[in-house]
Amino acid sequence: MTPREIVLKAFEGGRPERVPVTLFGGGMWSIKDYGTSFEELASNEDKNVDMCVAEAEKIRSDIIYVGSGFNNFHAIALGRKYGTGVKFREIGAPDMTEHIVHSEEDLAKLDIQDLFKEDVVRKVMNATMKVREKIGGKYLVTMTCWGPFTLAARFVGEEAFMKYTFKKPAFVEKMVDFCADLLIALYEPLVNAGLEAISIADPTASGDLINPKQMAKFAVPPLKKMSDWAKSKNAHTILHICGNTGDRLEQFIDTGCSTIFFDQKVDIARAKEVLAGKMSFGGNVAPVHVLLNKTAAEVEQACKEVIEIAGKDGGFILVPGCDIPPTIAYENLKAFHDVALNWKY
Repeated sequence: MTPREIVLKAFEGGRPERVPVTLFGGGMWSIKDYGTSFEELASNEDKNVDMCVAEAEKIRSDIIYVGSGFNNFHAIALGRKYGTGVKFREIGAPDMTEHIVHSEEDLAKLDIQDLFKEDVVRKVMNATMKVREKIGGKYLVTMTCWGPFTLAARFVGEEAFMKYTFKKPAFVEKMVDFCADLLIALYEPLVNAGLEAISIADPTASGDLINPKQMAKFAVPPLKKMSDWAKSKNAHTILHICGNTGDRLEQFIDTGCSTIFFDQKVDIARAKEVLAGKMSFGGNVAPVHVLLNKTAAEVEQACKEVIEIAGKDGGFILVPGCDIPPTIAYENLKAFHDVALNWKY
């Protein structure tokens, strides 16, 4: 089986010939390892393609995430005419300079079609399909985005958005629904051209930031809207949410997503108990405490422990608890992947 076939079988709850394994995102690490920058790749589509292909063969994840780290450009694109710009950092993903939605009137001014006027967005979309053409037969190729709740908070500003969940809940619901529509519009030409999975990071919907009732009201419905659309196109939906979400595990089933990748704070044994047979899941080796700060031998042991607890019956993917720091030693990353690549069912 190819890496692509292995992870797709896990998404469907099956038990492939070995444990599937992937990073989530991995853009910052890949860019540093390749010797380039977000700013350079923002204007160099072909270099982005070359980097993704080269790093795929070096890292050996079953999933390749094109555009990892460029997620803020989906909000920047719609905010350009209202003064939003981009701030490139020496280390880390580019950020937006202004939040531009503070009311329903501001929301009504946004035009989803402005998304495709943004050069960086177009280049990342093109790079995604070029990477798929080159290595999509071997690896599962996807493109990353913020989830609807996180993207909405990017438009509004995180602190204000959190307050609005209490003070202006109807506005928050309209905002996340708009963002789901925006992201569907973003993915539609790619999925129509054969992209088999969409990849959603929704960190502002973290279990450390919103409670289960807020999750059910504001984060689950737009995720369900996206996953239902993806299913209608025969595409999978990959979801990651940061923080301890152990008090709302059943809600991940409600999202309709193909798989959920858990933060290291989640009790992976409990996650298996709730989700096994209902939804595939991945986790949850600590990206800093283990992958960054431990030896390769200790990384190997930590990975084996996670698989022993949660990964022996299929429907499971070995994944770090979040995106990884760019300074992780390659030896540790290799050890992480080797455990799964050599773990035969």
